[in-house]
Amino acid sequence: MDYRSITEQAQHYVRTYFDTHADDHLIYHNLYHTEQVEKAATQIARHYNLNETDLFIVQVAAWFHDIGYFTGGAAGHEERGAKLAEDYMKGTGVEPTVVDGIRKCILATQIPQRAVSLTEQIVCDADLVHLGTSDFEERNKLMRKEAEALRHDKISKEDWRKSAIRLLEGHQYYTDFCRLLLNDKQRENLAQLKHKEEEHEHEHERHGAEERGGVVTTATEKGMGIGEQASVGGPGGGTLPGGGKMPGGGHSSDGVEKLVRKHLQVEDAQESQLPTTAEKGKKVKKKDPGRGIDTVFRITSNNNQRLSSQADSKAHILIQVNSIIISVLLSLLLRKIEDHTNLAVPAIILLTVNLVTIIFSILATRPHIPPGKFTPEDLEEKKVNLLFFGNFYKMSLEEYAGGMLQLMEDRDFLYGSLIRDVYYQGIALGKKYRWLRLSYNVFMYGLIASVISFLIAALVYPQK
Repeated sequence: MDYRSITEQAQHYVRTYFDTHADDHLIYHNLYHTEQVEKAATQIARHYNLNETDLFIVQVAAWFHDIGYFTGGAAGHEERGAKLAEDYMKGTGVEPTVVDGIRKCILATQIPQRAVSLTEQIVCDADLVHLGTSDFEERNKLMRKEAEALRHDKISKEDWRKSAIRLLEGHQYYTDFCRLLLNDKQRENLAQLKHKEEEHEHEHERHGAEERGGVVTTATEKGMGIGEQASVGGPGGGTLPGGGKMPGGGHSSDGVEKLVRKHLQVEDAQESQLPTTAEKGKKVKKKDPGRGIDTVFRITSNNNQRLSSQADSKAHILIQVNSIIISVLLSLLLRKIEDHTNLAVPAIILLTVNLVTIIFSILATRPHIPPGKFTPEDLEEKKVNLLFFGNFYKMSLEEYAGGMLQLMEDRDFLYGSLIRDVYYQGIALGKKYRWLRLSYNVFMYGLIASVISFLIAALVYPQK
């Protein structure tokens, strides 16, 4: 099945559909939004190395996920979009199971999202990726304008802000990839909305108190318009009354850059890890990347483990294939070597290649076991990695528990151990893949040399 060609055809179909069903009311759910969702979905899918079929499901679902807006408005647009995608796919010869996967991905984007499979999770995260970017404020305004256009009625900023706060509070990205890159900015966007809401409530209470006291002070008399107080900067940051700075001003929204920039020197933040506004005239306390750092280590460790498993699998395949070849040679050819002396040299070459390949493959998978003990001096100097079994498997439970308690109480020791663990995983992977590459090279070039030698023996030195 040529999924790439079908994806391009589906893309052309959706673009044409948007052009021929243009609706001026759809200010947000337009072709630009669909293109951004498809781009984000493809990026996330490639991070997880999806196979060709699943990548096809994700991309087509992203293209069709909002097309139902043009056939009946916002309510139930997911069902209509899924039906349009299903009807289109029936004419392409795509398997029913794949079509059903596309349909489920589109239906999963309905708020509240209910994604089960990885493909559904990727499409859902891509659909709401703007919640964790610096584009949130602009996209949020477009959504409000679209809602007003569809309802033919005005929506107050306060009501819309409250609904946006509820959305952000109830939303959580499904994939580790999006949580790592977008969670910090989503929390920042939520904090800014809450700050604006608090400013509005305080302004409302102040006006109420002044009216009850018989004095109403206008915003002009105070030298600042109410609109200026309410709009205290977008996702890029702004100035608070009193000279404080909004969180996010001048900072990159990229999660990885934040991890590198803040690293281990940031102060401990509150458990919620939301940016908090300090008292008037004081600086805003920086937030601890916290979960972002944990996610970095978890994703990196998982990636290393996956690569290690792939290397072991490839090495086992080489061992099995060469073992079979050796068995065949020993059982068939070598017993008749006296009758076919011209094949003796090619057979020896092939056996040597098979044997060397097996040896290198075994070296690629052969484990290295450290002594299994650590000393109190190692703990004091923070040289031991208690997260790797090879450093403690000969120790008693009491000794190991004492070391772990010390590790958990020392932030630098803890993150230093995590860094050391990931580093040595990489060192082991490098060694494993070097042996594996050498095994493949020996097998590939040796097999070519063996075949050539067999041909020479059969054609140039035929058995008489």
